[in-house]
Amino acid sequence: MNGPFREFWERFSANRFALAGLWVIALLFLLSFAASFITPYDPDAIDAWHVLLPPSAAHWFGTDELGRDVLTRVIFGARVSLKVGFVAVGIAVAVGTVVGLFAGFYGGWVDSVLMRIVDIMLCFPTFFLILAVIAMLEPSIWYIMVIIGLTGWMGVARLVRAEVLSLKSRDFVSAARVLGASDRRIIFRHILPNALSPVLVSATLGVAGAILTESALSFLGIGVQPPTPSWGNILTSGKDYIEFAWWLSLFPGVAILVTVLSYNLVGEGIRDALDPRRQR
Repeated sequence: MNGPFREFWERFSANRFALAGLWVIALLFLLSFAASFITPYDPDAIDAWHVLLPPSAAHWFGTDELGRDVLTRVIFGARVSLKVGFVAVGIAVAVGTVVGLFAGFYGGWVDSVLMRIVDIMLCFPTFFLILAVIAMLEPSIWYIMVIIGLTGWMGVARLVRAEVLSLKSRDFVSAARVLGASDRRIIFRHILPNALSPVLVSATLGVAGAILTESALSFLGIGVQPPTPSWGNILTSGKDYIEFAWWLSLFPGVAILVTVLSYNLVGEGIRDALDPRRQR
């Protein structure tokens, strides 16, 4: 590592909370991808002889109302949550970045039209808009990812637009114009790489928000459908037994809390490391 990345890493790693969050996220990825090798249980296998068992040496997180191992379902549920988070944020970042680039670069009526669209989208309560759209469609993890992404791009668009407004008056953009570079080349080759810092921070924080949204939708029964495990639908099954099977709600709830907190800590760490006012 050398150059700007080394400086960034030195500032980022000096933030112990951000570094701890990064380790938690890395561990979560490792567990989710190696889930089939980590646990001997099938996440969907029903065992009527081991229903609602409390945590023990055989079942660290206990079992649910169908005798399924809760730890196994939490680990496999991490795959769903991470997939939803990254795909949804990828869609949001792609749409928001393109809108912000064109609005900031061209200005005038293009900026006015695109920003009015952003304002209109921001007027709708996002979660209820997602509920309304999903209610009209068949519940599917792919629909959830697309809808979360298409309702979460407005903040990215505003951040990118602000950066482009600052960058387009810089000398390197003027030099590119003098050399005869096309608008497309200036936007995507010269301006976009210099406008990615706030996008990176927004994307990291957006993953946490997408995971929360998916968990809430699954908890309400219109997200990821059983028997596919997700943290939200594990919580849903646990709420009916919370008085005497506390582990069904505790462990997936803690998984959501730790994951969202870790992404927020990493996002804050990236923001601080990229902030020129904090550079030594």
